[in-house]
Amino acid sequence: MPFGIPGTILVTGNLVQDTVVYPADRIPDSGTQWVEHIEPYLGGNGASTSYAIGILGGRVRFKGMCGTDAAGHAIRGRLQSAGVLLDCLTVSDAYATAASVALVRTGGSRGFLHVPGASLVALGDFDSFTTAELAGCSHYHLANPFALRAFRPHTAKALACAKQAGLTTSMDTAWDSRGEWMQLVAPCLPHCDLLFANEDEIRLLTGFSDPEKAVAAFRDAGAKHVVVKLGGAGSITFAQGEPPVATPGFTIEAKDTTGAGDSFVGGFLAGMQRGGLDLAAVGRLANAAGALSATSFGATQGLRAYEATVEWANGLSRASK
Repeated sequence: MPFGIPGTILVTGNLVQDTVVYPADRIPDSGTQWVEHIEPYLGGNGASTSYAIGILGGRVRFKGMCGTDAAGHAIRGRLQSAGVLLDCLTVSDAYATAASVALVRTGGSRGFLHVPGASLVALGDFDSFTTAELAGCSHYHLANPFALRAFRPHTAKALACAKQAGLTTSMDTAWDSRGEWMQLVAPCLPHCDLLFANEDEIRLLTGFSDPEKAVAAFRDAGAKHVVVKLGGAGSITFAQGEPPVATPGFTIEAKDTTGAGDSFVGGFLAGMQRGGLDLAAVGRLANAAGALSATSFGATQGLRAYEATVEWANGLSRASK
């Protein structure tokens, strides 16, 4: 393993109410299109990753912002049901909880309509982590440095502060709607022990579609260990000083891929925190969490506890032989 995570994981990131619409294969110019499913769920890179860590038995604290509205109340309850610590969550009466409409097509692909709400100002006053925020923590994870507009200028500083406090660090790049990409990510990498990015993101960040070339570019910029997410094909873990570890994905019928990447990251970090698992086993757990997320509508509805996730993964493996 690149490193262990003996304590709690501190996660910063966005919290969003995702309203899933399915199927959204055709959007009418006028009139009414009947669909099978419209339902609100927990969403947001930070909240979804934190939930995945918690439901898999990990210890996790989430730092972000939501509103005092019904959406924020429901999402807080959902996070608490997975054991996520919310003592550092800011609840604002000035901003509504961020909201998205996920337009899910037949087969699971999706597009979003988004209102940032509290995400516009969340963590905008960041200077350093408090003693309470770091209490019991040994690892800091930055979920999507692009999602929180006011926090964007502070992302490298947050990672540096965590390192100075003795924590290991990780970051999941996700999607940059403003197109700054490496301009924002590069200053973060010298303070980042573990970087997560998918196939599209590595190309947009480095200019390389080939994972090995992209990883070399990330390391030239200061990153140590890199995990490339390959969707249904699985993942490849590039641990510094070790051969790459490719872990195959699981064959599923995807309903909704919203949050699958966040669930993958949550599974990976939960596996590292659990201890006793090698990189292949951690990657397998992460792939299973991502796949289970995609089997249900919403980012986290399909996730299961650790033992149930392992049993599900083993069952699919036996069935494929």
